[in-house]
Amino acid sequence: MAGFGDIVGHEQVISHLKNAISMGKVSHAYILNGPEGAGKRMIAEAFARALQCENHDTEGCGKCRSCHQAESRNHPDIIYVNHEKPNTISVADIREQINGTIDIKPYNTTSRYKVYIVDEAEKMNEQAQNALLKTIEEPPSYAVILLLTTNQEAFLPTILSRCVQLKLKPLRDFTVKKYLTDTLHVEEADADIYAAFARGNLGKAISLASSEDFKLLHGEMLHLLKHVKEMDISELLDYIRKMKEENLDIYECLDFMQLW
Repeated sequence: MAGFGDIVGHEQVISHLKNAISMGKVSHAYILNGPEGAGKRMIAEAFARALQCENHDTEGCGKCRSCHQAESRNHPDIIYVNHEKPNTISVADIREQINGTIDIKPYNTTSRYKVYIVDEAEKMNEQAQNALLKTIEEPPSYAVILLLTTNQEAFLPTILSRCVQLKLKPLRDFTVKKYLTDTLHVEEADADIYAAFARGNLGKAISLASSEDFKLLHGEMLHLLKHVKEMDISELLDYIRKMKEENLDIYECLDFMQLW
């Protein structure tokens, strides 16, 4: 589990959360909103670690027992809410994993908080959101609920109004490229392409850098773009047929052409 110092970018969001800890003004509910791969889970876990740190370090000291438990994702007062159905977080999930346990005080004697992390929170159906709303309206003083989402518009207005809303903005291409070259040792020319194609999403850039499919797409599209003026219609159709047989994503191909 990363600390705030390990996270690339998102300085405003991190500053807000660290200030909330240092000033003793931690909210009972937060929404972290951003695309998949933007770093929502890393930020949520870093915040949870810092909240539980026995040395009251806004970064999370990384040395105390609580920080070690958080690092191994084995902290009894940092709860990850799961759901069995792939596309739905049901009312039963919320009642059993949050409402049914939130009134039980933190297990660790050193824990100041009980933190619930709900990933893919946009998958909560209306009944689940209404069940959660009752808890958010009258939470125990030690409860902190973190809703991670790619689409906060899926939430009821009553949920939105009772949560602190934090939006993760795209990183600069320079920041993404620097991480790829310095940390993953990606060649600079390749890092330029991955950073531009990821559009400020570090998680996506990292995924692209290790993707054989993207390397295939990259090679095929470069070949096409270099020779497209020389091709007649039949050659273009043959090339498109070949790309289809290789299962290349046509939308990613078009994105690449537009980017180039």
